[in-house]
Amino acid sequence: MTPRAAASAPRTPVDDRPSVPALYVGCAGWSIPAQYASEFPEGKSHLARYAQVFNAVEINSSFYRPHLPATYRRWSATVPKTFRFAVKMPRAITHMARLRDCGPALETFLGEVDFLDGKLGCLLLQLPPSLAYDPAITLPFFDLLRKKHRGPVACEPRHASWFHGTVNNALRERGIARAAADPARFTQASVPAGDRSLQYLRLHGSPRMYYDAYVDDVLGHVARRMQRPCRQTAARWCIFDNTALGHATGNALSMNRLLRGQAK
Repeated sequence: MTPRAAASAPRTPVDDRPSVPALYVGCAGWSIPAQYASEFPEGKSHLARYAQVFNAVEINSSFYRPHLPATYRRWSATVPKTFRFAVKMPRAITHMARLRDCGPALETFLGEVDFLDGKLGCLLLQLPPSLAYDPAITLPFFDLLRKKHRGPVACEPRHASWFHGTVNNALRERGIARAAADPARFTQASVPAGDRSLQYLRLHGSPRMYYDAYVDDVLGHVARRMQRPCRQTAARWCIFDNTALGHATGNALSMNRLLRGQAK
Protein backbone atom coordinates (compact mmCIF):
# COMPACT_ATOMS: atom_id res chain seq x y z
CA MET A 1 0.00 0.00 0.00
CA THR A 2 1.40 3.40 -0.95
CA PRO A 3 1.60 6.21 1.61
CA ARG A 4 -1.10 8.12 -0.26
CA ALA A 5 -3.45 5.13 -0.16
CA ALA A 6 -2.75 4.64 3.52
CA ALA A 7 -3.59 8.27 4.20
CA SER A 8 -6.94 7.94 2.49
CA ALA A 9 -7.98 4.77 4.35
CA PRO A 10 -11.14 5.09 6.47
CA ARG A 11 -10.47 6.34 10.01
CA THR A 12 -11.99 4.91 13.13
CA PRO A 13 -14.22 7.53 14.73
CA VAL A 14 -12.71 9.01 17.89
CA ASP A 15 -14.98 9.06 20.93
CA ASP A 16 -14.28 12.44 22.50
CA ARG A 17 -17.13 12.31 24.96
CA PRO A 18 -16.12 13.26 28.52
CA SER A 19 -15.53 10.33 30.87
CA VAL A 20 -14.87 9.89 34.56
CA PRO A 21 -11.10 10.03 35.22
CA ALA A 22 -9.20 7.38 37.15
CA LEU A 23 -10.08 7.89 40.83
CA TYR A 24 -7.60 7.50 43.68
CA VAL A 25 -8.72 7.61 47.31
CA GLY A 26 -6.57 7.26 50.39
CA CYS A 27 -5.00 8.82 53.45
CA ALA A 28 -1.87 10.68 54.42
CA GLY A 29 -0.07 7.59 55.66
CA TRP A 30 -1.20 3.98 55.94
CA SER A 31 -1.60 3.54 59.68
CA ILE A 32 -4.77 1.67 60.62
CA PRO A 33 -6.57 3.10 63.68
CA ALA A 34 -7.88 0.50 66.11
CA GLN A 35 -11.49 1.58 65.59
CA TYR A 36 -11.28 0.63 61.90
CA ALA A 37 -9.06 -2.46 62.12
CA SER A 38 -11.96 -4.80 61.33
CA GLU A 39 -12.42 -3.09 57.95
CA PHE A 40 -9.04 -4.35 56.72
CA PRO A 41 -8.07 -7.91 55.77
CA GLU A 42 -5.12 -9.61 57.37
CA GLY A 43 -1.70 -8.92 55.92
CA LYS A 44 2.01 -9.03 56.64
CA SER A 45 2.18 -5.28 57.29
CA HIS A 46 -0.05 -2.25 57.76
CA LEU A 47 0.71 -1.20 54.19
CA ALA A 48 -0.24 -4.63 52.84
CA ARG A 49 -3.56 -4.49 54.71
CA TYR A 50 -4.20 -0.86 53.75
CA ALA A 51 -3.54 -1.53 50.04
CA GLN A 52 -6.24 -4.20 49.97
CA VAL A 53 -8.85 -1.52 50.76
CA PHE A 54 -7.51 1.72 49.22
CA ASN A 55 -5.79 2.26 45.90
CA ALA A 56 -3.62 5.23 46.90
CA VAL A 57 -1.64 6.74 49.76
CA GLU A 58 0.22 9.95 50.37
CA ILE A 59 3.69 9.50 51.83
CA ASN A 60 4.26 12.46 54.17
CA SER A 61 7.31 11.11 56.00
CA SER A 62 9.44 11.95 52.95
CA PHE A 63 8.87 15.62 53.81
CA TYR A 64 10.83 15.19 57.06
CA ARG A 65 13.51 12.66 56.17
CA PRO A 66 14.86 10.72 53.19
CA HIS A 67 14.05 7.07 52.65
CA LEU A 68 16.46 4.52 51.25
CA PRO A 69 15.85 3.29 47.71
CA ALA A 70 15.44 -0.19 49.23
CA THR A 71 12.58 1.14 51.37
CA TYR A 72 10.73 2.51 48.35
CA ARG A 73 11.37 -0.74 46.51
CA ARG A 74 9.91 -2.74 49.42
CA TRP A 75 6.81 -0.53 49.57
CA SER A 76 6.31 -0.93 45.84
CA ALA A 77 6.55 -4.70 46.11
CA THR A 78 4.00 -4.75 48.95
CA VAL A 79 1.05 -3.26 47.02
CA PRO A 80 -1.01 -4.36 44.00
CA LYS A 81 -0.09 -3.26 40.48
CA THR A 82 -2.93 -0.75 40.37
CA PHE A 83 -1.94 0.97 43.64
CA ARG A 84 -0.33 4.41 43.45
CA PHE A 85 1.84 6.45 45.81
CA ALA A 86 1.89 10.23 46.06
CA VAL A 87 5.16 11.35 47.61
CA LYS A 88 5.58 14.66 49.41
CA MET A 89 8.73 16.50 48.41
CA PRO A 90 11.28 17.23 51.17
CA ARG A 91 11.11 20.33 53.33
CA ALA A 92 14.80 20.79 52.55
CA ILE A 93 13.59 21.89 49.11
CA THR A 94 10.36 23.67 49.97
CA HIS A 95 10.88 25.21 53.41
CA MET A 96 14.64 25.46 53.87
CA ALA A 97 15.96 26.19 50.38
CA ARG A 98 12.58 27.73 49.44
CA LEU A 99 13.04 26.45 45.88
CA ARG A 100 16.46 28.15 45.49
CA ASP A 101 19.62 26.32 44.48
CA CYS A 102 18.20 22.91 45.33
CA GLY A 103 19.31 20.93 42.29
CA PRO A 104 21.35 18.35 44.27
CA ALA A 105 18.55 17.82 46.82
CA LEU A 106 16.02 17.41 44.01
CA GLU A 107 18.28 14.95 42.19
CA THR A 108 18.68 12.87 45.36
CA PHE A 109 14.94 12.82 46.09
CA LEU A 110 13.99 11.85 42.55
CA GLY A 111 16.59 9.10 42.58
CA GLU A 112 14.99 7.66 45.72
CA VAL A 113 11.35 7.73 44.59
CA ASP A 114 12.33 6.24 41.25
CA PHE A 115 12.47 2.90 43.08
CA LEU A 116 8.68 2.93 43.36
CA ASP A 117 8.85 2.01 39.68
CA GLY A 118 5.47 2.34 37.94
CA LYS A 119 3.62 2.83 41.22
CA LEU A 120 4.66 6.45 41.68
CA GLY A 121 1.38 8.23 41.06
CA CYS A 122 2.47 11.82 41.58
CA LEU A 123 4.74 14.17 43.49
CA LEU A 124 3.26 16.61 46.01
CA LEU A 125 4.95 19.96 46.52
CA GLN A 126 3.49 21.71 49.58
CA LEU A 127 4.84 25.23 50.00
CA PRO A 128 5.11 27.22 53.24
CA PRO A 129 2.46 29.92 53.83
CA SER A 130 5.18 32.56 53.81
CA LEU A 131 6.48 31.65 50.35
CA ALA A 132 5.14 34.23 47.89
CA TYR A 133 5.09 33.58 44.17
CA ASP A 134 8.25 34.94 42.60
CA PRO A 135 8.64 33.99 38.94
CA ALA A 136 12.39 34.58 39.08
CA ILE A 137 12.66 31.75 41.64
CA THR A 138 9.62 29.59 41.04
CA LEU A 139 9.75 29.17 37.28
CA PRO A 140 13.41 28.06 37.12
CA PHE A 141 12.65 25.52 39.84
CA PHE A 142 9.65 24.12 37.96
CA ASP A 143 11.65 24.06 34.73
CA LEU A 144 14.39 22.10 36.49
CA LEU A 145 11.84 19.73 38.00
CA ARG A 146 10.26 19.15 34.62
CA LYS A 147 13.64 18.55 33.04
CA LYS A 148 14.31 15.77 35.52
CA HIS A 149 10.80 14.37 36.08
CA ARG A 150 7.96 14.06 33.55
CA GLY A 151 5.35 12.43 35.81
CA PRO A 152 2.35 14.15 37.45
CA VAL A 153 3.08 16.89 39.99
CA ALA A 154 0.63 18.62 42.34
CA CYS A 155 1.60 21.87 44.05
CA GLU A 156 -0.18 23.13 47.18
CA PRO A 157 0.76 26.80 47.60
CA ARG A 158 -0.48 28.65 50.67
CA HIS A 159 0.37 32.31 49.99
CA ALA A 160 -2.24 34.61 48.41
CA SER A 161 0.10 35.63 45.59
CA TRP A 162 -0.23 32.18 43.97
CA PHE A 163 -3.94 32.46 43.25
CA HIS A 164 -3.94 34.59 40.11
CA GLY A 165 -4.50 33.88 36.45
CA THR A 166 -0.93 34.52 35.39
CA VAL A 167 0.36 32.01 37.93
CA ASN A 168 -2.25 29.49 36.86
CA ASN A 169 -1.12 29.85 33.25
CA ALA A 170 2.53 29.43 34.23
CA LEU A 171 1.71 26.22 36.11
CA ARG A 172 -0.35 24.88 33.22
CA GLU A 173 2.42 25.58 30.71
CA ARG A 174 4.77 23.46 32.81
CA GLY A 175 2.33 20.64 33.47
CA ILE A 176 2.02 21.41 37.19
CA ALA A 177 -1.38 20.95 38.84
CA ARG A 178 -2.44 23.22 41.70
CA ALA A 179 -3.94 21.09 44.45
CA ALA A 180 -7.29 21.94 45.98
CA ALA A 181 -7.30 22.10 49.77
CA ASP A 182 -9.84 22.11 52.56
CA PRO A 183 -10.01 24.16 54.69
CA ALA A 184 -9.04 26.70 52.04
CA ARG A 185 -7.02 29.73 53.09
CA PHE A 186 -8.49 31.58 50.12
CA THR A 187 -11.60 30.91 48.04
CA GLN A 188 -9.54 29.95 44.99
CA ALA A 189 -7.58 27.41 47.02
CA SER A 190 -10.64 25.15 47.27
CA VAL A 191 -10.65 24.32 43.56
CA PRO A 192 -7.98 22.64 41.43
CA ALA A 193 -6.13 24.69 38.81
CA GLY A 194 -2.99 24.63 36.73
CA ASP A 195 -2.48 21.49 34.67
CA ARG A 196 -5.91 20.00 33.98
CA SER A 197 -4.75 16.41 33.50
CA LEU A 198 -4.41 15.95 37.28
CA GLN A 199 -6.79 17.06 40.03
CA TYR A 200 -5.51 16.55 43.56
CA LEU A 201 -7.75 17.21 46.57
CA ARG A 202 -6.29 17.35 50.10
CA LEU A 203 -8.87 17.26 52.91
CA HIS A 204 -7.18 18.33 56.13
CA GLY A 205 -10.22 18.16 58.43
CA SER A 206 -12.83 20.78 59.24
CA PRO A 207 -13.48 22.87 61.22
CA ARG A 208 -10.37 21.75 63.16
CA MET A 209 -7.58 20.87 60.79
CA TYR A 210 -6.17 17.37 61.28
CA TYR A 211 -8.65 16.55 64.07
CA ASP A 212 -12.25 16.74 62.86
CA ALA A 213 -14.12 14.33 60.62
CA TYR A 214 -16.10 15.36 57.57
CA VAL A 215 -19.85 14.95 57.76
CA ASP A 216 -21.80 12.87 55.26
CA ASP A 217 -23.12 15.86 53.30
CA VAL A 218 -19.59 17.12 52.65
CA LEU A 219 -18.37 13.67 51.62
CA GLY A 220 -21.34 13.32 49.27
CA HIS A 221 -20.50 16.62 47.63
CA VAL A 222 -16.87 15.58 47.18
CA ALA A 223 -17.91 12.20 45.75
CA ARG A 224 -20.11 13.88 43.15
CA ARG A 225 -17.26 16.22 42.28
CA MET A 226 -14.91 13.27 41.90
CA GLN A 227 -17.28 11.50 39.51
CA ARG A 228 -17.87 14.37 37.10
CA PRO A 229 -16.94 13.39 33.56
CA CYS A 230 -14.15 15.43 32.02
CA ARG A 231 -12.25 15.31 28.72
CA GLN A 232 -9.02 16.84 29.99
CA THR A 233 -8.53 15.16 33.37
CA ALA A 234 -6.84 11.77 33.47
CA ALA A 235 -6.76 11.27 37.26
CA ARG A 236 -8.44 12.65 40.36
CA TRP A 237 -7.02 12.12 43.83
CA CYS A 238 -8.80 12.53 47.15
CA ILE A 239 -6.46 12.33 50.14
CA PHE A 240 -7.67 12.67 53.73
CA ASP A 241 -5.16 14.30 56.06
CA ASN A 242 -7.32 14.52 59.21
CA THR A 243 -5.27 11.78 60.82
CA ALA A 244 -4.85 13.04 64.40
CA LEU A 245 -7.82 11.07 65.77
CA GLY A 246 -8.05 8.50 62.98
CA HIS A 247 -10.88 10.22 61.10
CA ALA A 248 -8.97 10.13 57.81
CA THR A 249 -9.44 6.37 57.62
CA GLY A 250 -13.15 6.53 58.39
CA ASN A 251 -13.74 9.30 55.89
CA ALA A 252 -11.76 7.49 53.19
CA LEU A 253 -13.76 4.30 53.80
CA SER A 254 -16.98 6.31 53.43
CA MET A 255 -15.68 7.89 50.23
CA ASN A 256 -14.94 4.48 48.79
CA ARG A 257 -18.49 3.38 49.51
CA LEU A 258 -19.93 6.53 47.97
CA LEU A 259 -17.90 6.15 44.79
CA ARG A 260 -19.01 2.54 44.51
CA GLY A 261 -22.65 3.50 45.05
CA GLN A 262 -22.90 1.55 48.27
CA ALA A 263 -24.98 2.63 51.24
CA LYS A 264 -23.10 3.41 54.44
